Amino acid sequence: MPRRGSTLILTAALMLGATGFGTATAQSSWTCPDGYAGQTLSVYNWTTYIAENTIADFEAACGVRVIYDTYPTDGDMLARMRQGNPGYDVVVPSDVIVPLMIEEGLAVELDHDRLPNLANIGPTFLNLDFDPGNVYSLPYQWGTIGIGYDVEAVGFEITSWQQMFEYDGPVSWLEDVRPMFGVVLSILGHDPNTDDPDLIDEAKDYLIANGGNVVYINQDDGQEILLRGEAHIVVEYSGDLFQIMDECECDRYAYVIPEEGANFWVDNLVIPTGASNPELAHVFLDYLMDPQVAADIANYTAYGSPNRAAITAGLIDAELLEDPGIYPTAETEARLFRVVQDGELEQLYNDAWDEVKIFVGR
Repeated sequence: MPRRGSTLILTAALMLGATGFGTATAQSSWTCPDGYAGQTLSVYNWTTYIAENTIADFEAACGVRVIYDTYPTDGDMLARMRQGNPGYDVVVPSDVIVPLMIEEGLAVELDHDRLPNLANIGPTFLNLDFDPGNVYSLPYQWGTIGIGYDVEAVGFEITSWQQMFEYDGPVSWLEDVRPMFGVVLSILGHDPNTDDPDLIDEAKDYLIANGGNVVYINQDDGQEILLRGEAHIVVEYSGDLFQIMDECECDRYAYVIPEEGANFWVDNLVIPTGASNPELAHVFLDYLMDPQVAADIANYTAYGSPNRAAITAGLIDAELLEDPGIYPTAETEARLFRVVQDGELEQLYNDAWDEVKIFVGR
C-alpha cells in the first residue's frame, strides 16, 4: 500500500466490482481518428513491455509509422530526457519517475477530451498522489518487484527476503534503487520512503553486509541471468519472471512476493516535453486504453492491467487473474509498499546505492 494517500486495493475481484471471468473473444472496436495517415510516432518504452501485435495494429489502423525504441530502466530514459528530448512522443515512466519529470518540466499536460478510453481505467489507478488528476500521466501496467528463483538449483521453497540474503549460491539484485532500499528499510522496521539520512545509511550498510552472494546487479535482465544459470535467485519485476515461466512450460522457475513485503508500482504513459507529434501521441494513448488492446498487452507481458473494462469483459486470461503473484490477495496487498519520490530523495538514495555497488556485485 502507499505510504501517503489512501490504501490501494489490488485484488482482481475488487478491481472488477463483480465476480466471474470470461474468455477473450472480442475484437478491438477502436477506430483511428481521421487525418493522421502518413505521419510518424516515436515511442520509447521498457524492453519486453508490449504485445507483439500492438504497434503493427496501430500502424495499420491509422496508416502511420511507429519508431519504437527501448531502454533497460526508466532511469536511463530520464537521463536522456534531461539531456533534451531527441523527439520521442511517448515514454513509460514508473510512479517514481513521473513526479521528477513533472517537477523538472519534462512532461506535457494531457488533453483528457482527446482520451475517451480513459473511462476504461479502474478508479484504483487514477488520481494517485504522484500525479493528482492525471494531469501528466495515465496508468499503463502495474506489478511487484519480488524474488524469482530456479527451484531445482535452490532445492527449497523461498518465502522471504532473508532466505535470499543468506543463500549460499549466486544471486542477482535489480538495478532499481528505491525498491531495493525500501525492502531493507521495511525489514529493519523503518518507513521504506524515509528521508532520514541515518536510516538510509543503516539500510546501505545492511545491503553491503548481506551482498556477498551477489554476482550481478542486473539491468532488468534478471530473468535471462536465471535462464542461463548464472544466478539461482534474482530480484526482478513480476511480469519478466512470469514470461519465462510461461515460455518454459515447466515447474523449474517460481516467483514469490516475500513475506516481509515488496514494492508495488504503477508504470505510466507520458508525452514528454519536446515531443515531435503530441497530437498523434494522444491518439496512441487512447488506443492503448482500448479494452482489447490493453488485454493483449497484459496477456502477453503477464503484468497487471489497470483497465477495468478489459477485466470485466473477460479479456484478461483467467489463469493470470487468478495468480496471486500477478494480482495479489488482500493479505499480500497489506504488505506492499509504493515508492514516493522527489528530487532530494532521489539524490540521497542514489548516493547510497553508488556506495553499495562499490562492494556488491561485479
